[in-house]
Amino acid sequence: MPPLATTTAVAAGVDETSALVMVMAAALAAVITLAVSPRLTIPVVVLELLLGILIGPQGLEIARLDPTTSLLGDLGLGMLFFFAGYEIDFDRIKGRPLELAAAGWALSLALAYGIGGVLAAAGIILSFLYTGSAMATTAIGTLIPILGDAGELRTRFGTFLLGAGAVGEFGPILLVTLILSTGHPLHEAVILVVFVALAVFTGLLAVRSAWRGWPLVERTFETSSQLAVRLAVVLVFSLVALAAQLGLDLLLGGFVAGMITRIALRGREVAVFDSKLNAVGYGLLIPFFFVTSGMAFDLDALTSSTTALLKIPMFVGLFLLVRGVPALLLYRGEMVLRDRFALAVYSATELPLVVAITTLAIDAGHMRSSTAAGLVGAAILSTLIFPMLAARIRRGGEPAGGPIEAPAAA
Repeated sequence: MPPLATTTAVAAGVDETSALVMVMAAALAAVITLAVSPRLTIPVVVLELLLGILIGPQGLEIARLDPTTSLLGDLGLGMLFFFAGYEIDFDRIKGRPLELAAAGWALSLALAYGIGGVLAAAGIILSFLYTGSAMATTAIGTLIPILGDAGELRTRFGTFLLGAGAVGEFGPILLVTLILSTGHPLHEAVILVVFVALAVFTGLLAVRSAWRGWPLVERTFETSSQLAVRLAVVLVFSLVALAAQLGLDLLLGGFVAGMITRIALRGREVAVFDSKLNAVGYGLLIPFFFVTSGMAFDLDALTSSTTALLKIPMFVGLFLLVRGVPALLLYRGEMVLRDRFALAVYSATELPLVVAITTLAIDAGHMRSSTAAGLVGAAILSTLIFPMLAARIRRGGEPAGGPIEAPAAA
């Protein structure tokens, strides 16, 4: 008679071998990153994606997606956007950084939709809306660990980059929620208002509870109960589930959960708590998202023709154009030319939202597989190349880890 655990796993349709291979791929990505880090900075998420392609159905075929691993991937996506919301200090970026970020993203969106319209008219893509929305994103959730390691988060440049990244990620999330994933924007807007009201109520409750119960929570940091971490995970899962129940995108739930946690901890931030959250997110759940995304990558569509392959360099260039032009034009009074170029290149780093938007577009029949593969392939290259290029551009400018300068008043 087979063990109960094995019987339960089979009944649930779980492929333990695939799950093991995926976990090993995530661990291998971290090992490779550590091995090459003295000579070359390679974001671990890029290796996770590439290894996902390698082990998946269009590579070595040693792992396959099942409902359980797909669920873990979705939870990893929610956790990734939790960190995007958690790391953004809106008190710090308010004023001039936020104003310029909003204006820059509006300009990016206009450029993206204009270029998308031309490409659609030429028959290169099907929908300017989906393709344009994908091009107008910034992967600030992916960039934050890289920027933190480089000491950029503590600089004035980092403040403006956080602002540009926050709007470049939150704006597209709202687009996905209100327009791209629904045919009834007004109905979704009403639901969004309900979600925001519930989230604000949760946030206020969290803030009041945090102040009263914080000494008790702090005592659990080094105990087996890990209450603070468990409460954060409950908040992420609850808001992701609430967003799903209301018909909203899980990205929004994760992002708002991160914002609420940051507000609740204002003035009480503890390094050990951040470390434990990072261990849960970047050590377990988030790698599943990138590995499963790599396994779902349509490599055959990308290599089916020269035209499909040429879409990768085309989209890489368009990322730079769409997100880079606003940085060069709008920040002239705030930064020297070198830093504006660095901001442009950092802002053009895209990945998680490109994966999410192309998945939606494919499901809705508004994007060819070759276009989706070209966009994701370009996003992988942007994450691999642009942060390293931007860091080189910044070298010789403001020292990494220098003091934060107050942003210019609006």
